[in-house]
Amino acid sequence: MKDIGKYDSLKLENQVCFPLYACAKEIVSQYTPYLKKLGLTYTQYIVMMVMWEHEKVSSRELADKLHLDYGTLTPVLKKLESTGYITRQRDPEDERLLILNITKKGTKLKDEALKIPPCIAACVGLNAEEFQLLYILTYKALSNMENAKCKTK
Repeated sequence: MKDIGKYDSLKLENQVCFPLYACAKEIVSQYTPYLKKLGLTYTQYIVMMVMWEHEKVSSRELADKLHLDYGTLTPVLKKLESTGYITRQRDPEDERLLILNITKKGTKLKDEALKIPPCIAACVGLNAEEFQLLYILTYKALSNMENAKCKTK
């Protein structure tokens, strides 16, 4: 009887990670039909979001902004280049880095993508205050985890 509650922290219903995981999966799933019309995957879309905002970034900056490693990012960038949305060039000062530039075709795609956020917001069904709170708490948790870099002992 003394073990009652001992394993409560292992119950799925008591995990904050699970609803975050399931929600992230569902949001990406909700994006899919909209992005399919643009010929983009979700990862390509978030790369393009950075490109629309900055027009020119290094691969290192992009990886940091998107919390992606180079192994994930490289095929995405190659595909976006082959579709004509970005260009990739080696940085003449540091050949390890790629400099990414948005093309006119990539910039033009931005107007088509503008329709997507309101559709996703409607699917999520939160009011503006709830969205803001979710945004703040999610980024706070992300920042805390990155700063703590919790490791197994």
